[in-house]
Amino acid sequence: MRAAGRPRRRAALVALAVLASGCDGCEERSRPREEAAAVTPDAAAPEGRPAPPRRLGVKVPMPSGWTAQVAPDGSFQFGPPGRPVLRVDLRSGQGAQLPSSEALADSLGKNFEGFERSLDQEEGGEDFTLVRVTLAPKLADGGVGAQYPALFGARRLGKDLFLCATFPGVTTDEVFLATEACRGLEYQAPR
Repeated sequence: MRAAGRPRRRAALVALAVLASGCDGCEERSRPREEAAAVTPDAAAPEGRPAPPRRLGVKVPMPSGWTAQVAPDGSFQFGPPGRPVLRVDLRSGQGAQLPSSEALADSLGKNFEGFERSLDQEEGGEDFTLVRVTLAPKLADGGVGAQYPALFGARRLGKDLFLCATFPGVTTDEVFLATEACRGLEYQAPR
């Protein structure tokens, strides 16, 4: 029973590593949470002084019953209370590096070599890329472990890039909900 948990833990570590590395070519890591939430207007304040930073929030369309929290590493996690389903990481200033769905699918192939993969959906637009897959760890005896669905995506908002990924062990329905949440990310104007 203990050995069965290893592929799932390994999958979780690989998924987080893929998300943390972002897309190929992403150079800058996200800023601390306080800086990531601040957006500085381009115009200077009167008298030539720099304008104070405005706080802009990120609006995530969450399903009923889901909560949001900021993880110790600065990522945002969404899901039912006590069980994260979706992880979102901010890459400030990297919006121009939005990967294509093909590039995202290729990077998953490289990062999940120890898994059987089936590509369930590739979707891309001007400001988002989403790839849904089914993963199953390859076992040492030549067999394949339990399958589970996963989402990896990216959403460009202005100059920023948001990377999305589901955690291992989520259901197919939760992956669909996470897909809609990632696709629907937007900035919320300050009040």
